[in-house]
Amino acid sequence: MRIDIILESNNSPERVRELGELAEACGLGGVWVSNMNDARDPFINFVPLAMNTRRIRLGPIAVSPFELHPLKMASSLLTLNEVAKGRAQIVIGAGGGTAQAMGATPTRVVRAVRECAEILRQAGTGEPVRYKGELFEVKWYNPSWVRSPPPDIYIGANGPQMLKAAPRHADAVMVSDFVVDHVRRSRAIIDGTLAEEGKDPRPFKLSNFWAWHVKETLEEAEREARIWLAVRGTLYPPYINEVLDADEAAVVNQNINHVLRAYNKKSDVIDGVPPEIVSKLVQRCTSACAVADLDQEIERLRSFARAGLTEIALRIYANPADTIRLLGERVVPALAEFPG
Repeated sequence: MRIDIILESNNSPERVRELGELAEACGLGGVWVSNMNDARDPFINFVPLAMNTRRIRLGPIAVSPFELHPLKMASSLLTLNEVAKGRAQIVIGAGGGTAQAMGATPTRVVRAVRECAEILRQAGTGEPVRYKGELFEVKWYNPSWVRSPPPDIYIGANGPQMLKAAPRHADAVMVSDFVVDHVRRSRAIIDGTLAEEGKDPRPFKLSNFWAWHVKETLEEAEREARIWLAVRGTLYPPYINEVLDADEAAVVNQNINHVLRAYNKKSDVIDGVPPEIVSKLVQRCTSACAVADLDQEIERLRSFARAGLTEIALRIYANPADTIRLLGERVVPALAEFPG
């Protein structure tokens, strides 16, 4: 199973290059950066890394056609792909924080993402694109300068409709914060769709955006995980029912503002939610442990691979260089038995 990392989105281009070069040297497969409304441009930010590496893949998570028209998205992506000599990748999403910050109101999101993926795939061939969709139109776009192999087009899919549509129009799917059982169910939907299309499901790539908090001590790991709990998709209905019973989930729902407040303050103190429930969330919807107990998280990653992941995108936080080295030394070799 391929091991990717997701870096902090406000890193400088020089820092992205430094960490990405280290990731390539440590045998990781890809580097992602979240596309945030107040961060550096994710395409431009990857250029130094693209120019100074040879193998590792790179690109943004997730770009929405409601914030950037698919024609302009294609231009940015294909330019990065040219610099990277065919190693660019992108996750297309339906909405996200940037669209919200622009006051955009996503509608018909499955259709929008589908049309965006179709435009990007056509543009990646280097042939003229003339596209008339229900939501987006492209005229007079002729990327004749394209010479590189096409970039990898992922669709960010969590709900069943998007999971059914994505395999028909993209190269891969990325889910977010899915626990093992949810990955297994999602893979079944994807494989069923591919079977209907007469396609072999085995080569189709499935990734999972997953929080990685492995530190020297368990206390340090759980402290970091608590700070970032508010941005874990598992925390919200219906996904919270994957990790907590109904009564526990109700307590979290009633105190969700306290969780958000802790995140905004970058505090590990979450008022209103009993510590034992917070601990369950941390342990069940993130990888949070001491380095000495890393084998338990390696086994979780193996369970993800058995459930159908071909790769996993690990969101790493403080001391990223140390984390990358640990992943290269311990995790990449341990997952080599699973095809990526």
